[in-house]
Amino acid sequence: MSEVKPDPRERYRQMLAPMQAREEFTIAGIQAVCEDVSPRAVTSLVRQLTLDGWLVPVPTAEPKSPARVGHRWSRRVEAGALDGWIERQVCGTQLRHTPAEERPRERLLRLGAAQLRMAELLAILIRTGRKGESALQAGERIANRFAPALDRLTSAGPAEMKEVSPAVSAPAYCQIMAGIELGRRVAQAIDRSLQRNVRISGAEDAIKYCRRQFGRMATDARQEEFHIVTLDTKHQPIATHQITVGTLDASLVHPREVFRPAIRDAASAILLVHNHPSGDPTPSPEDRQVTRQLERAAETVGISVLDHIIVAGDRALSLKQWDAA
Repeated sequence: MSEVKPDPRERYRQMLAPMQAREEFTIAGIQAVCEDVSPRAVTSLVRQLTLDGWLVPVPTAEPKSPARVGHRWSRRVEAGALDGWIERQVCGTQLRHTPAEERPRERLLRLGAAQLRMAELLAILIRTGRKGESALQAGERIANRFAPALDRLTSAGPAEMKEVSPAVSAPAYCQIMAGIELGRRVAQAIDRSLQRNVRISGAEDAIKYCRRQFGRMATDARQEEFHIVTLDTKHQPIATHQITVGTLDASLVHPREVFRPAIRDAASAILLVHNHPSGDPTPSPEDRQVTRQLERAAETVGISVLDHIIVAGDRALSLKQWDAA
């Protein structure tokens, strides 16, 4: 027959009873009357009550040991007033005390990962909370901190994460970073798989592809970036290459730098892509000049320029379509 474990609530009440019976007391005094409780447990209890605002230290003129510093209640403590506080110490806010159907892991198994909120996904990676803060609450803190710019989460260091939530221990931090990197690699693999099935046969295909492939550059980049997409004989993407960063100008976008990676990829054609940080994709005279220069060079090397796509915000424009309009 298994031994019945004592209720931890009773241990709290046992230590609290002599405290509540006194207007002022010391840790050493309570330790003396609570013979069945370890001195460390009494010290921890008094410190937690002080942190939570129930107790205040009594000022003393002479230095004393921590165990002999006086404490008194900061408010009137009626019968049962500390029951809620005791319950929080025993149960805390740990997920194991949450109904099973509401726990992140169980929700993931039942509904799928896509249905979970960011905080719930983070809670699964954090795994365990700490006293006073569950893994889910830690997930909520992190999700709220990084909500305006989620990409910043990838560069957050252990100290920054610990500052957001003390529940993010070193193992929890490693699990979060490993989860992010795994997700990135899976996304890259999916993207490569999709690229194998993409065929850019016209301006609309090019616009659709570039909006997906260069979405972050279109919305987040603060400078103009010039990229090329190399294409095989079936006009399927082979790879993307960044050529320059800065204001687009014919003197900066040299044909040698553009066609070197295209030749290395054994490309049959290339797609020119750049962004307008202003959010307006309307082509500039410089955009047209660069395009004409590269089209002339393309005739020499035998690699055609399929189109020049300008991405800006949530919009994208084909220079070929624009000129034909």
